[in-house]
Amino acid sequence: MSSPVLRAVDLTKTVVSGDAPLTILDRVSFEVEAGASIAIVGASGSGKTTLLGLLAGLDRATSGDVWLDGNALSALDEDARAALRQRLLGFVFQSFQLLPALTALENVMLPLELAGAGNAAASAREWLGRVGLARRTTHYPKQLSGGEQQRVAIARAFASDPTLVLADEPTGNLDAATGNEVAELMFRLNHEHATTLVLVTHDPEIASRCARRLSLASGKVVADERVAEAVIAVSAAGPSQGANCSLSEGRRDSAKGAPAIDTVR
Repeated sequence: MSSPVLRAVDLTKTVVSGDAPLTILDRVSFEVEAGASIAIVGASGSGKTTLLGLLAGLDRATSGDVWLDGNALSALDEDARAALRQRLLGFVFQSFQLLPALTALENVMLPLELAGAGNAAASAREWLGRVGLARRTTHYPKQLSGGEQQRVAIARAFASDPTLVLADEPTGNLDAATGNEVAELMFRLNHEHATTLVLVTHDPEIASRCARRLSLASGKVVADERVAEAVIAVSAAGPSQGANCSLSEGRRDSAKGAPAIDTVR
Protein backbone atom coordinates (compact mmCIF):
# COMPACT_ATOMS: atom_id res chain seq x y z
CA MET A 1 0.00 0.00 0.00
CA SER A 2 1.34 3.43 -0.89
CA SER A 3 2.04 6.00 1.79
CA PRO A 4 -0.76 8.51 2.47
CA VAL A 5 -0.31 11.90 0.84
CA LEU A 6 -1.70 13.55 3.98
CA ARG A 7 -1.63 12.38 7.58
CA ALA A 8 -2.89 14.13 10.71
CA VAL A 9 -1.86 12.69 14.07
CA ASP A 10 -3.46 13.82 17.35
CA LEU A 11 -3.93 17.37 16.07
CA THR A 12 -4.94 19.70 18.88
CA LYS A 13 -5.45 23.45 18.66
CA THR A 14 -6.05 25.48 21.80
CA VAL A 15 -6.36 29.25 22.09
CA VAL A 16 -6.92 31.58 25.03
CA SER A 17 -10.46 32.93 25.25
CA GLY A 18 -10.84 35.35 28.13
CA ASP A 19 -9.31 33.72 31.18
CA ALA A 20 -9.78 30.15 30.02
CA PRO A 21 -8.28 28.03 27.22
CA LEU A 22 -10.60 27.13 24.35
CA THR A 23 -9.96 23.86 22.53
CA ILE A 24 -10.86 24.20 18.85
CA LEU A 25 -9.51 20.81 17.75
CA ASP A 26 -9.07 17.86 20.08
CA ARG A 27 -6.69 15.06 19.04
CA VAL A 28 -7.86 14.77 15.44
CA SER A 29 -6.23 11.91 13.51
CA PHE A 30 -6.80 10.59 9.99
CA GLU A 31 -4.99 9.71 6.76
CA VAL A 32 -5.78 10.57 3.15
CA GLU A 33 -4.59 8.34 0.32
CA ALA A 34 -3.36 9.77 -2.98
CA GLY A 35 -6.24 10.37 -5.39
CA ALA A 36 -8.91 10.31 -2.68
CA SER A 37 -11.69 12.85 -2.23
CA ILE A 38 -12.78 13.70 1.30
CA ALA A 39 -15.34 16.16 2.63
CA ILE A 40 -14.92 17.64 6.10
CA VAL A 41 -18.35 18.47 7.48
CA GLY A 42 -19.81 19.76 10.71
CA ALA A 43 -21.70 22.63 12.25
CA SER A 44 -20.25 26.14 12.38
CA GLY A 45 -17.61 26.29 15.09
CA SER A 46 -16.78 22.59 14.89
CA GLY A 47 -13.20 23.31 13.80
CA LYS A 48 -13.39 22.59 10.05
CA THR A 49 -11.60 25.67 8.72
CA THR A 50 -9.04 25.56 11.55
CA LEU A 51 -8.28 21.97 10.58
CA LEU A 52 -7.82 22.93 6.92
CA GLY A 53 -5.38 25.67 7.92
CA LEU A 54 -3.34 23.21 9.98
CA LEU A 55 -3.29 20.68 7.14
CA ALA A 56 -1.91 23.36 4.82
CA GLY A 57 0.73 24.50 7.30
CA LEU A 58 -0.83 27.97 7.42
CA ASP A 59 -1.20 27.63 11.19
CA ARG A 60 0.62 25.62 13.85
CA ALA A 61 -1.01 23.05 16.08
CA THR A 62 -0.74 23.27 19.84
CA SER A 63 0.20 19.60 19.76
CA GLY A 64 0.18 16.77 17.26
CA ASP A 65 1.51 16.96 13.72
CA VAL A 66 0.70 16.90 10.03
CA TRP A 67 2.66 14.90 7.46
CA LEU A 68 2.34 16.23 3.92
CA ASP A 69 3.81 13.92 1.28
CA GLY A 70 5.99 12.40 3.98
CA ASN A 71 7.17 15.74 5.42
CA ALA A 72 6.41 16.52 9.08
CA LEU A 73 5.27 20.14 9.08
CA SER A 74 6.45 20.67 12.65
CA ALA A 75 10.02 20.07 11.52
CA LEU A 76 9.88 22.82 8.85
CA ASP A 77 10.32 26.55 9.25
CA GLU A 78 7.95 29.00 7.55
CA ASP A 79 10.01 29.26 4.36
CA ALA A 80 10.18 25.48 4.02
CA ARG A 81 6.43 25.13 4.61
CA ALA A 82 5.76 27.81 1.99
CA ALA A 83 7.97 25.98 -0.50
CA LEU A 84 6.13 22.73 0.22
CA ARG A 85 2.75 24.41 -0.29
CA GLN A 86 3.92 25.89 -3.59
CA ARG A 87 5.10 22.49 -4.81
CA LEU A 88 2.21 20.31 -3.62
CA LEU A 89 -0.94 22.32 -2.91
CA GLY A 90 -3.69 24.14 -4.75
CA PHE A 91 -6.26 26.24 -2.87
CA VAL A 92 -9.89 27.18 -3.54
CA PHE A 93 -11.39 29.68 -1.08
CA GLN A 94 -14.97 30.67 -0.32
CA SER A 95 -14.15 34.33 -0.99
CA PHE A 96 -12.15 33.51 -4.17
CA GLN A 97 -9.01 35.39 -2.98
CA LEU A 98 -8.25 36.85 -6.41
CA LEU A 99 -5.94 39.85 -6.55
CA PRO A 100 -8.12 42.79 -7.66
CA ALA A 101 -5.33 44.57 -9.55
CA LEU A 102 -4.64 41.53 -11.74
CA THR A 103 -6.68 40.24 -14.67
CA ALA A 104 -8.07 36.71 -14.72
CA LEU A 105 -5.09 35.62 -16.80
CA GLU A 106 -2.60 37.27 -14.46
CA ASN A 107 -4.23 35.73 -11.38
CA VAL A 108 -3.78 32.24 -12.84
CA MET A 109 -0.26 33.07 -14.04
CA LEU A 110 0.94 34.27 -10.63
CA PRO A 111 1.58 30.91 -8.89
CA LEU A 112 3.10 29.54 -12.09
CA GLU A 113 5.53 32.45 -12.29
CA LEU A 114 6.41 32.09 -8.61
CA ALA A 115 7.22 28.45 -9.30
CA GLY A 116 9.48 29.45 -12.17
CA ALA A 117 7.34 28.04 -15.00
CA GLY A 118 8.59 29.25 -18.37
CA ASN A 119 5.21 29.00 -20.10
CA ALA A 120 3.06 30.66 -17.45
CA ALA A 121 0.98 32.79 -19.84
CA ALA A 122 0.23 29.97 -22.27
CA SER A 123 -0.61 27.55 -19.46
CA ALA A 124 -2.86 30.06 -17.68
CA ARG A 125 -4.68 30.84 -20.94
CA GLU A 126 -5.23 27.14 -21.55
CA TRP A 127 -6.63 26.63 -18.05
CA LEU A 128 -9.00 29.56 -18.35
CA GLY A 129 -10.27 28.00 -21.55
CA ARG A 130 -10.80 24.71 -19.76
CA VAL A 131 -13.01 26.38 -17.15
CA GLY A 132 -15.03 28.20 -19.80
CA LEU A 133 -13.42 31.64 -19.48
CA ALA A 134 -11.46 31.91 -22.73
CA ARG A 135 -13.20 35.23 -23.44
CA ARG A 136 -12.61 36.64 -19.95
CA THR A 137 -8.82 36.53 -19.77
CA THR A 138 -8.39 40.33 -19.69
CA HIS A 139 -11.23 40.98 -17.23
CA TYR A 140 -10.51 42.05 -13.66
CA PRO A 141 -12.24 40.32 -10.72
CA LYS A 142 -14.73 43.19 -10.25
CA GLN A 143 -15.83 42.67 -13.86
CA LEU A 144 -16.61 39.00 -13.27
CA SER A 145 -19.60 37.35 -11.62
CA GLY A 146 -19.13 35.30 -8.46
CA GLY A 147 -19.26 32.06 -10.42
CA GLU A 148 -16.71 33.35 -12.91
CA GLN A 149 -14.39 34.45 -10.11
CA GLN A 150 -14.55 31.00 -8.58
CA ARG A 151 -13.78 29.46 -11.98
CA VAL A 152 -10.65 31.62 -12.14
CA ALA A 153 -9.75 30.43 -8.64
CA ILE A 154 -10.24 26.78 -9.67
CA ALA A 155 -8.07 27.30 -12.76
CA ARG A 156 -5.40 28.86 -10.53
CA ALA A 157 -5.59 25.92 -8.10
CA PHE A 158 -5.18 23.25 -10.77
CA ALA A 159 -2.80 25.06 -13.13
CA SER A 160 0.31 24.19 -11.14
CA ASP A 161 -0.53 20.45 -11.26
CA PRO A 162 -0.87 20.05 -7.48
CA THR A 163 -0.78 16.76 -5.62
CA LEU A 164 -3.46 17.98 -3.19
CA VAL A 165 -6.24 20.55 -3.58
CA LEU A 166 -7.71 22.10 -0.42
CA ALA A 167 -11.08 23.80 -0.81
CA ASP A 168 -12.75 25.84 1.95
CA GLU A 169 -16.51 26.23 1.32
CA PRO A 170 -15.91 26.63 -2.45
CA THR A 171 -19.60 27.29 -3.16
CA GLY A 172 -20.43 29.19 0.03
CA ASN A 173 -20.69 32.61 -1.64
CA LEU A 174 -22.63 31.39 -4.69
CA ASP A 175 -26.31 30.83 -5.40
CA ALA A 176 -27.47 27.21 -5.63
CA ALA A 177 -27.40 26.88 -9.41
CA THR A 178 -24.00 28.54 -9.82
CA GLY A 179 -22.62 26.62 -6.87
CA ASN A 180 -23.67 23.32 -8.40
CA GLU A 181 -22.04 24.24 -11.71
CA VAL A 182 -18.79 25.25 -9.99
CA ALA A 183 -18.80 22.06 -7.89
CA GLU A 184 -19.26 19.91 -10.99
CA LEU A 185 -16.34 21.66 -12.63
CA MET A 186 -14.09 21.17 -9.60
CA PHE A 187 -14.92 17.48 -9.28
CA ARG A 188 -14.43 16.89 -13.00
CA LEU A 189 -10.96 18.45 -12.97
CA ASN A 190 -10.09 16.57 -9.81
CA HIS A 191 -11.09 13.30 -11.47
CA GLU A 192 -9.30 14.03 -14.74
CA HIS A 193 -6.02 14.94 -13.05
CA ALA A 194 -6.15 12.32 -10.28
CA THR A 195 -5.47 14.91 -7.61
CA THR A 196 -6.30 14.41 -3.97
CA LEU A 197 -9.18 16.63 -2.84
CA VAL A 198 -9.94 17.73 0.71
CA LEU A 199 -12.84 20.14 1.02
CA VAL A 200 -14.74 21.80 3.82
CA THR A 201 -18.43 22.26 3.16
CA HIS A 202 -21.81 22.79 4.78
CA ASP A 203 -23.53 21.51 1.63
CA PRO A 204 -24.63 17.86 1.95
CA GLU A 205 -24.97 17.58 -1.83
CA ILE A 206 -21.32 18.49 -2.35
CA ALA A 207 -20.23 16.28 0.54
CA SER A 208 -22.08 13.34 -1.02
CA ARG A 209 -19.92 13.63 -4.15
CA CYS A 210 -16.80 12.77 -2.18
CA ALA A 211 -15.77 9.18 -1.63
CA ARG A 212 -15.29 9.85 2.09
CA ARG A 213 -16.85 12.12 4.67
CA LEU A 214 -15.18 13.17 7.93
CA SER A 215 -17.59 14.67 10.47
CA LEU A 216 -16.45 17.02 13.21
CA ALA A 217 -18.31 18.10 16.34
CA SER A 218 -16.81 20.22 19.11
CA GLY A 219 -13.37 19.78 17.59
CA LYS A 220 -13.46 15.98 17.53
CA VAL A 221 -13.92 13.44 14.73
CA VAL A 222 -17.29 11.82 15.38
CA ALA A 223 -17.67 9.87 12.14
CA ASP A 224 -15.49 8.77 9.22
CA GLU A 225 -17.65 7.37 6.44
CA ARG A 226 -16.54 5.90 3.12
CA VAL A 227 -18.39 5.13 -0.08
CA ALA A 228 -17.81 1.58 -1.25
CA GLU A 229 -17.69 2.57 -4.91
CA ALA A 230 -17.68 5.99 -6.55
CA VAL A 231 -19.12 6.33 -10.04
CA ILE A 232 -18.17 9.56 -11.77
CA ALA A 233 -19.97 10.37 -15.01
CA VAL A 234 -18.24 13.12 -16.94
CA SER A 235 -20.42 14.96 -19.41
CA ALA A 236 -19.28 15.26 -23.01
CA ALA A 237 -20.21 18.94 -22.84
CA GLY A 238 -17.47 21.56 -22.72
CA PRO A 239 -16.22 23.12 -19.50
CA SER A 240 -18.71 25.97 -19.73
CA GLN A 241 -21.51 23.47 -19.14
CA GLY A 242 -19.63 21.60 -16.42
CA ALA A 243 -19.75 17.88 -15.89
CA ASN A 244 -22.11 15.55 -14.10
CA CYS A 245 -20.08 14.08 -11.26
CA SER A 246 -22.04 11.77 -9.04
CA LEU A 247 -21.60 8.85 -6.69
CA SER A 248 -23.32 5.52 -6.72
CA GLU A 249 -25.73 4.53 -4.01
CA GLY A 250 -22.85 2.57 -2.49
CA ARG A 251 -22.78 1.91 1.23
CA ARG A 252 -20.86 4.12 3.64
CA ASP A 253 -18.97 2.38 6.41
CA SER A 254 -18.19 4.19 9.62
CA ALA A 255 -14.64 4.00 10.96
CA LYS A 256 -16.18 3.70 14.40
CA GLY A 257 -17.70 0.32 13.48
CA ALA A 258 -21.27 1.59 13.23
CA PRO A 259 -23.61 -0.23 10.82
CA ALA A 260 -23.30 0.83 7.19
CA ILE A 261 -25.89 3.28 5.99
CA ASP A 262 -27.31 3.80 2.49
CA THR A 263 -28.05 7.51 2.51
CA VAL A 264 -26.15 10.63 3.36
CA ARG A 265 -27.44 12.14 6.55
